[in-house]
Amino acid sequence: MDKEALLRLAAGVRGTVIAAGEAGYDSAREVWNGTIDTRPALVVSCLGTDDVVEVVSFARTHGFGVSVRSGGHHVAGSAVIEGGLVIDVSAMRGVEVDASTRRVRVEGGAQIGDVDRASQVHGLAVPLGVVSETGVAGLTLAGGYGWMRRKHGLSCDNVTAAVIVTAEGQVLHVSATEHPDLFWALRGGGWDLGVVTSLEYRAHPVGPEVYLPFLTFPLNEGTQVLANLREFAGSAPRGFGSIAVCWTFPAAEPFPEDLWGKPFVGIAGPYVGDVEEGRRVCAPLSDLGTVLTDFSSVVPWVAAQQLFDEDYPRGRRYYWKSAHLHDLTPEVASTLVDLAARRPSALTSLDVWINGGAIADPPEDATPVGNRTAPYLVGIEANWEDPADDSANIAWARQAAAELKPFASAGSYLNFDDLGDPEAARLSHGQNYDRLVEVKRTYDPTNLFRSHGGAPA
Repeated sequence: MDKEALLRLAAGVRGTVIAAGEAGYDSAREVWNGTIDTRPALVVSCLGTDDVVEVVSFARTHGFGVSVRSGGHHVAGSAVIEGGLVIDVSAMRGVEVDASTRRVRVEGGAQIGDVDRASQVHGLAVPLGVVSETGVAGLTLAGGYGWMRRKHGLSCDNVTAAVIVTAEGQVLHVSATEHPDLFWALRGGGWDLGVVTSLEYRAHPVGPEVYLPFLTFPLNEGTQVLANLREFAGSAPRGFGSIAVCWTFPAAEPFPEDLWGKPFVGIAGPYVGDVEEGRRVCAPLSDLGTVLTDFSSVVPWVAAQQLFDEDYPRGRRYYWKSAHLHDLTPEVASTLVDLAARRPSALTSLDVWINGGAIADPPEDATPVGNRTAPYLVGIEANWEDPADDSANIAWARQAAAELKPFASAGSYLNFDDLGDPEAARLSHGQNYDRLVEVKRTYDPTNLFRSHGGAPA
């Protein structure tokens, strides 16, 4: 590599430039998923949009492919590119809240927890994900499912504007009236279209406290529990955004010791609305089956957003897939319970997201996100610790996806997928794929941004 060019780059940015083999390189290239061992040529930490412009120009001049790292939380490790240049915006975590307009401006490296803390000061929240250390930009650019999805839509549905650095180094402010084609593409198909340095969201009154149902039932009652949940969800208000989880009790408090290591079906996730309304709406959940534990309570919204943080630590090994289900029939429920019983790792889960509501309100072409009308999304989450167990866990996740395929529509949720299938983007964006391709060709004709996934070239 041209050392003079590297020195000029380092002098031109406020952030740091780390090349392969230099001190700090291994930590700079690490992401959340411990299975990812990708080796970029350069990792450049940016402290502002001016840094990003400088680095994009350098990459274009020197022929580097580029990936963008925000939270680094994507399961497939799309934040790092083999042999290329990583633009790391994770230090750009500023959040500004305008309570009068209910708008929240977020820098490209901000995490969900950053946004929650700032917005809750004003009694507001932005529809984001369910693990507080997730980068909001990466989450949003591929859709963004969270607890507020049924009431206020996906994360991408709540974006009102963005600032992006294009492959040509242009800094564009995009919205419904400014570069509307690019604005459309970013909201659910935004990987590999440029470097998003800030996003503006529509926020909603939530909290400061919410009702959080959290009940568990025996896995051997899982088919009936899921059937009862299907009936309950059919008439539940949009504020009900819990998920059903097939998992294993950890050997830790607050779970009773006699349940440690046993599989269960759980229902968890905050009700988005009035606390007493949430308590009343969620009361029938205790009739879904034989209740093993009930930790339902009133908690701060920020705490509800951290419910699963400890279960997804940085460095654990992850391999995920997903399926959009047509229905949660007894046959589907039985298949899910059988798959849960065959999990090779107690850390692995099958998560059933109840959808509908605001997710399905926009027309299919409103954003690049496909499968909006699917009533359920299943996250197939293989999670384990020992590299020696890689093959068994990956094989289980792939088998689970294969067994659910007859009950599912084409395409996955790209934030919950390994992206190993080259057709993943085409299937997941569906009728919107060709339009997304045209936007990519317009704003990145040389395919500068080419992480191993995301928007097509």
